[in-house]
Amino acid sequence: KEMQEAEVAEKDAQSDYETMMADAGAKRAADAQLFTEKEGAKADNEEALETEQGKKAETEKELMGTAKYISGLHGECDWLLKYFDARKEARTSEIDSLSNAKAVLSGADFSLVQTSVSRRTGFLTKRQ
Repeated sequence: KEMQEAEVAEKDAQSDYETMMADAGAKRAADAQLFTEKEGAKADNEEALETEQGKKAETEKELMGTAKYISGLHGECDWLLKYFDARKEARTSEIDSLSNAKAVLSGADFSLVQTSVSRRTGFLTKRQ
């Protein structure tokens, strides 16, 4: 009787061992397939990363160029604002001078007339 129980126990153990080995083989195969899929995904992600890093570098170059252009515009605007009043006064003076020159050429006599009071002496204006 003990012999039969030992044989049954050994058969059960052998069956459990074979089931465990089959399960382990299936798990190894599944793990190998999963590993292959993950390697492929990793390669795709590395390629996408390289592409995006290239795009980032190009965009940064473009950004630096735009910043440089904006800086130049800022300098030009500062210059225009700084000298606006002087340029406006010069244009006004030139317009007055051209009007007086046109009048003189048309026959007007400005010998005794003071046309405007100015800090500067312009064309055909009397000095004070």
